Amino acid sequence: MSMSDFDFSSNAGEYKNFRQISRDRLLHEMLRSTKTGDSKSTWKVLIMDKVTTKVMSSSCKMADITDEGISLVEDLYRRRQPLPSLDAIYFIQPSKENVVMFLSDMSGRVPLYKKAFVFFSSPIPKDLVNHIKSDTSVLPRIGALREMNLEYFPVDSQAFITDHERALEELLGENVENTRKFDNCLNTMATRISTIFASLKELPLVRYRAAKTLDGSAVATFRDLVPTKLAAAVWNSLEKYKSTIPNFPQTGTCELLILDRSIDQIAPVIHEWTYDAMCHDLLEMDGNKYVHEIPSKTGGEPEKKEVLLEDHDPVWLELRHVHIADASERLHDKMTNFVSKNKAAQLHQRDSNELSTRDLQKMVQALPQYSEQMEKLSLHVEIAGKINRTIREMGLRDLGQLEQDLVFGDVGAKEVINFLRTKQDATSENKLRLLMIYASVYPEKFEGDKGLKLMQLARLSPEDMKVVNNMRLLEGSSATKKKSSGGFSLKFDGQKVKNAARKDRTTEEETWQLSRFYPMIEELIEKLNKGELPKNEYLCMNEPSPPVPRSTDGASARTSQAPASQPVKSRRTATWARSRVSDDGCSSDSVLKNVSVDFKNMGQRIFVFIIGGATRSELRVCHKLTAKLRREVVLGSSSIDDPPQFITKLKMLSEKDISLDGIRI
Repeated sequence: MSMSDFDFSSNAGEYKNFRQISRDRLLHEMLRSTKTGDSKSTWKVLIMDKVTTKVMSSSCKMADITDEGISLVEDLYRRRQPLPSLDAIYFIQPSKENVVMFLSDMSGRVPLYKKAFVFFSSPIPKDLVNHIKSDTSVLPRIGALREMNLEYFPVDSQAFITDHERALEELLGENVENTRKFDNCLNTMATRISTIFASLKELPLVRYRAAKTLDGSAVATFRDLVPTKLAAAVWNSLEKYKSTIPNFPQTGTCELLILDRSIDQIAPVIHEWTYDAMCHDLLEMDGNKYVHEIPSKTGGEPEKKEVLLEDHDPVWLELRHVHIADASERLHDKMTNFVSKNKAAQLHQRDSNELSTRDLQKMVQALPQYSEQMEKLSLHVEIAGKINRTIREMGLRDLGQLEQDLVFGDVGAKEVINFLRTKQDATSENKLRLLMIYASVYPEKFEGDKGLKLMQLARLSPEDMKVVNNMRLLEGSSATKKKSSGGFSLKFDGQKVKNAARKDRTTEEETWQLSRFYPMIEELIEKLNKGELPKNEYLCMNEPSPPVPRSTDGASARTSQAPASQPVKSRRTATWARSRVSDDGCSSDSVLKNVSVDFKNMGQRIFVFIIGGATRSELRVCHKLTAKLRREVVLGSSSIDDPPQFITKLKMLSEKDISLDGIRI
């Protein structure tokens, strides 16, 4: 079987993020590579399965695919019209069912297509290769048979998912030990994580959170061992890559830290006050899709328009990780600057009777640009306004303050009970999220029937009560259990116990209220960068050799033995820069083109993978630490979850037949 030796580190100095690397590999290494010989100028059919369709759509647009000579995109499992004059490109998973479908298409006297170029998204078992080779009628019709090793889904320039929406249930739920669902989920997740490093041609030092026991002697639970099992499965795949992929590194070139959701159960439910998190938490969004109303051009009812809040929107790129108050202020300033400096906007504001012919001409010339830019700004002004209204109507400032005070140990049970008694109009979801944070910080308050009385005070439904109890299931043996004495009462003596889930990071400047909270991975990544992760808590599958002394001129060669506290240059130079914005509210191309000059000496990449779902706050931290540490920090997870999604998934730990589709708590 031929394997590609396409090397993405060949263009030193040019940084490409995940989505760009995926796009280049899919378009150039796969689609463009089929333009050889008599196939050079002909149109082709692209055939994919459900998973590879999602891989393709997460990185490429339909226009990109068409530009590479694809005239038709087909589903492998749908009935297809024979096109014997066209070649076909198959991008499929290496499953027995897919191989059978492919052979059925191409066998016999009259195959569906003239020639087939087959690309597998992950390593194909030898028995399936032999099965293909044994079909003598198909073999001459195969133009290529390759492993692309690309089965991950970029959701951000520095984030990917393995698309395991049920990972909490299938890996960390009750009675999952030795089940087929557990094995399938874990092995597929490991394969998809591994294809990240196959695409980048990087070999990570695979670190993972070790299982803990309560008293140091008890046997770890099956749930505690999930990060260990995943790390072993990932390393097993990487070992094979070392011998099968040309030019694949043999020593460590980056770091991978594998965690599970129990590492931080507060981050998925606390109200995060950045623009991105607020959009996904408070607005009815479908993924990154937002639907808003625009005035009808004919004067009728407002029209609904779908927009994607993604990287192509420069305003979104600038605002997504800033505090909602900061975002609102910036949008106000942008709108003011735009109107004051844009000729068309100024003319638009003047009385039409005052406009000269020259003025009208200038207005018409500037209007297309004015309309496009004004539409982008107006969209975000609308979104920010809707978020701020929701914050006021739901009283989220008071709730947010209580949540953060709980996390940092400034308040306790007295304040929580006072909130539940006085804020009867708070939504069930917000009361549930508050109690989930409280249970995480004060687990002893939920022992016996104590938690039940609290949840009854909050008037939670039985289903919501299950969520709090299931959250405690995730704690496993890694949780710190506290002994308590005495009976539970809703009357407190006013004595406050300092019990903090976070250390206040007073060294970092706080500009906006409610910006104290940070997810636990921020501390872990910083410790990993300094080489200070406790080795008994975070083990390594392939611990590097002792460090080699660095040369005095600072130009030592890049090796896997370099100490983690002194990150060396990566195999590819990476860049990162905060979006800068011109006066009209759009990114300055001249700034973006020069980014590589400023950040071409980045250290080795850091990958953090969270089993059971990652959060918007954790994604924000990865962007923040990339600039701070001068190392590209990449977040991976089974899924990216907003609080309502996470709560639904927690319910599924003890519910067998709940569907994720269309559920919003």
